Amino acid sequence: MNKLIRICFIISLFTIALQEMNAQELKTKLTINSSKISGTNKSVFETLETSLNEFLLDRKWTDLIYGENERIDCNFLLVVNSYTDEIMTCELQVTANRPVFGSSYTTPLFNFRDEKVNFLYKEFDQIDLNTSTYDNNIAAILAYYAYVVIGLDLDSYSRLGGTPAFQVAEQIVNQSQTKSNDVEASGWKAFDSDRNRYALINNLMDDRFKKFRNFFYDYHRLGLDIMSQNVDNGRAKIATGLPVLKELKRQHPSSILLVTFLDAKNDELINMFTGKAPDSERKSVYEILVDVNPSAINRYETIKTGR
Repeated sequence: MNKLIRICFIISLFTIALQEMNAQELKTKLTINSSKISGTNKSVFETLETSLNEFLLDRKWTDLIYGENERIDCNFLLVVNSYTDEIMTCELQVTANRPVFGSSYTTPLFNFRDEKVNFLYKEFDQIDLNTSTYDNNIAAILAYYAYVVIGLDLDSYSRLGGTPAFQVAEQIVNQSQTKSNDVEASGWKAFDSDRNRYALINNLMDDRFKKFRNFFYDYHRLGLDIMSQNVDNGRAKIATGLPVLKELKRQHPSSILLVTFLDAKNDELINMFTGKAPDSERKSVYEILVDVNPSAINRYETIKTGR
């Protein structure tokens, strides 16, 4: 009996270790909102939602080993605006979070709205990723965001650590710019918009934005991750890094990277610097945030007043 128990115990440990080694990088959920569409059999959206979730969950994106507790929470909301002649015109909201060391808190890494998600689809089409051509547009779009999210997560743990993932996302953009279908090419084109997929990866891979990526690391690893040990020191590290945003705004006023960072971090920054932060720290943070994001001045008032 003791031998049997030992064998079962060893098998259990092996199974757990294998699961840990094979754990996918992303813990994802994709939801489709088709409420704008009438007169169409809703089963096509249900089938698509199932296929897209399987595509995201069954794929391992890198050779890195992620433990179950290290996987990145990532959510996709696909809003269908029209569906005509097998062309789906959509918007996609992508959000991602990562845990903060020594706490139960998760911090937002990414919050991005893509308004140009268009693709050909008829019910039961296979969703597959051909890494030579990226000809399945919705698969290419989801893969692109998977690599962007993984890259940001890696950047938050090591300086410029996300570069290999960003390089794959850049490759997807380069391949997808050659699409002959103008509907599907939307969102991939260089200089077609300063808020599309091309613009985002262009910013992330541009050497001129390395200061921002280094700040992104400092914010998470040297700021948030030490707060369980010393809140004041962690918050101060973040405050001293924020002038990078002001510099970024001055040099690249239309940078999508700045907008995306603030979309993800506004609530967190407001909560962090409202209350117990020293007056001088609150004043400095308030002035920087108002300078780089004046449209949110009313929201930042709580930082200025301290309550």
